[in-house]
Amino acid sequence: MTVRTGIGWDSHRFTPGRRLVLGGVEIAHDEGLAGHSDADVLTHAVIDAVLGAASLGDIGQHFPDTDERFRDADSLVLLDAALERVRAAGFAVEHVDTTILLERPKVGPHRDAIRASLAGRLGLAPEAVNVKATTGEGMGFVGRGEGAGALAVATLVRR
Repeated sequence: MTVRTGIGWDSHRFTPGRRLVLGGVEIAHDEGLAGHSDADVLTHAVIDAVLGAASLGDIGQHFPDTDERFRDADSLVLLDAALERVRAAGFAVEHVDTTILLERPKVGPHRDAIRASLAGRLGLAPEAVNVKATTGEGMGFVGRGEGAGALAVATLVRR
């Protein structure tokens, strides 16, 4: 059995007139995140983590922001496409650990829904997906409320 680990990171700035989507879950907020797709920083980090663990590049290679096919794309659909590539390379996702960096709104009330959303797309039990959140403590772009970021670590196996 081969075990691989990948790390993903993404960040987007807040902008008016957009939805805030984290892990495929829409969260009520006065601003959303700017981006070519739906700007779901958490799902983007997970995509990079699973692609990285399989040595398949990154989200920008597979779904470039210069390609109009991906304008306003649902990031969960992009995750599905990334997972097809990972499975074609002979890997299965075993576990994903994530951290959302966000000053507001609070993630806690949405944690279970986000976890279920990602687990469903990854084909995992909810207990194989961890969702954490932290603030910027008033420091940096996150702390000033200018944007959000996310980190993800994916563990893949090839049997």
